[in-house]
Order: sequence, then C-alpha cells, then structure tokens
Amino acid sequence: MPKILLVDDEPDAEALFRQNFRREIRKNQYEFMYAQSGHEALEILVSPIPPDVLLVLSDINMPGMSGLELLDEVKSRAPDLPVIMVTAYGDKGTETEAVRRGARGLVSKPVNFEDLKNSLAIMVDEISQ
Repeated sequence: MPKILLVDDEPDAEALFRQNFRREIRKNQYEFMYAQSGHEALEILVSPIPPDVLLVLSDINMPGMSGLELLDEVKSRAPDLPVIMVTAYGDKGTETEAVRRGARGLVSKPVNFEDLKNSLAIMVDEISQ
C-alpha cells in the first residue's frame, strides 16, 4: 500500500486529509503518515528503519524548516522520492522555484481533493511501474 508523508504545521491538516481520503484509506489504497515540521519529516525519513514512503506532500510555509528547505534535504538524500508542495500562496514564482528545486508539482490551498486524488493516482501508477 502506498505510504504518503504529509508535512504541515497546521494541527487541522491531519484531520482534513483523513476526512477527505477516508474511502481510500479504508480500501487500503493509501496510508498516510503525518509530520508537523520539516525536522520531524526528516526524522521519519532517515530513521534506522525508515518507512517505505512513496511520496511526500509538504506545506511550504512552516516555522523552523520551510517546505522548500525540506525539499532540498529530501532531494539530497533521496533524489527519486517525489515531493509535491502545498501552499496557500500559490504564485508562479513559488511554483517555478519549487519545481526548479525538484518538486513534482504545487497544490494550492484550499486543496481541491478531487484533483489531488487524480494526481496521486497517476503518480502512484508511474512510480509503481
């Protein structure tokens, strides 16, 4: 089952994703893991027995380590691990910078969950082949 690591400092993000992906989670299509900071996400990814994360979904604006800084760290350690950035401030410059640094794309808040589900399905298919 594909594991997705969601990184967001907003306390409601976990509940929001659980609610919007409840059918997929129940059908074992996806398993979500959650981190509330870039540092916590890195701890998960580089733990002695790291989980088999297929994809990282990360907020850009977080205290401490930003999502773009996390993206740089992930790409330096696991260049093939896809990262999608999530932001409430989705301007063209931010998207260009995220893609330049290795992100697979940018999702704007409020998240359109149907679009995200479609994008994830395509990405999971590509990765699984």
